[in-house]
Amino acid sequence: MNGIMRADGYFLDNRNRQAEATDRFDASAALFDPTTFRHLQSLGVGAGWRCWEVGAGGTSVVSWLAKTVGRTGRVLATDIDISRLTPVARPPVEARLHDVGAEEPPVEGFDLVHARMVLAHVPDWPRALRSMVKALRPGGRLLVEDADPALQPLLCPDEYGPEQQLANRLRNGLRQLNLHRGADPAYGRKLPRMLREAGLRHVQADAYFPITSPACAVQESAVIRKVRDRLVAAGVASDRDIDRHLANVASGAMDLATAPMISAWGRTV
Repeated sequence: MNGIMRADGYFLDNRNRQAEATDRFDASAALFDPTTFRHLQSLGVGAGWRCWEVGAGGTSVVSWLAKTVGRTGRVLATDIDISRLTPVARPPVEARLHDVGAEEPPVEGFDLVHARMVLAHVPDWPRALRSMVKALRPGGRLLVEDADPALQPLLCPDEYGPEQQLANRLRNGLRQLNLHRGADPAYGRKLPRMLREAGLRHVQADAYFPITSPACAVQESAVIRKVRDRLVAAGVASDRDIDRHLANVASGAMDLATAPMISAWGRTV
C-alpha cells in the first residue's frame, strides 16, 4: 500500500519520493516475506489457484504467487499506484488500479485474498475487509497481515546509550504523528476478532518481529528521510538530531527492531 491514508493525504506517500519508497518496499520484503510465504504455503496455495494481492505495492509476493499458481492460475495485483508492478504484469499476473477501501471487489471467486500492511492504513477498513471476504469463493482463504506498534513500540528494545535513546525518541515522535492523523497502533491484535466477525471460520493468528536485521536499518533510514520535515516541524527533533540518528543507523552498530507483524487467516464457509 502506498502509505498511511488520513484526511490530509498519505503519510508515507510513495509517489513523490521514489528512492525512499523503493528502499522501504525492499526492506519490507526482506523482513517479512519469509513469514508471508510460510503462511501462504500452509494455506495450500498451489497450481491453478486464483489469488488477489491487495495493495500490492512491491513485487515480491506477487512474483511468488505467480510462480506458485503457474500458467493455469491467476494473480490479480491491485493498488492505488501500480507503477512498480509493471515488470511482473504478464500472465498469470494482472495489475489493476483499485482502492480497496472505496470500491467494490474487482472480481469474485478467488481461492486466496492476501493483504500485508494495508488494512490499518485504509480509512474505511470495515468496507475493505468486507470487500476482501466478498471476493472469496466458498472455502476460500483470507490472509491479512498488519503491524501492531503498541505491542512493541521501541526502535531499540535494548536502550543502553544515547544513540538508542535518540532512536526511541524519534520513534515515539513518529508514533505520535501517526496517532494525530488517526492511526491505530493496536490494530494488528484485532485482526483475529475482525476476521471472525466478518464470518470467517477456523481463524488463527501469530506474530513476528525481527531484531538486528540489516533490513531494519534500511527501512528506518528510508522512513526518517521521508518524514524528517514533519518531525522537525512538530518539534520532535532538530535537523541535527535527525542527521545524527541517520549516521547512527548507517554505522550498523545499533540493534534495531520493527513493530510486530500480526498474521491472521481464516476461510469462508
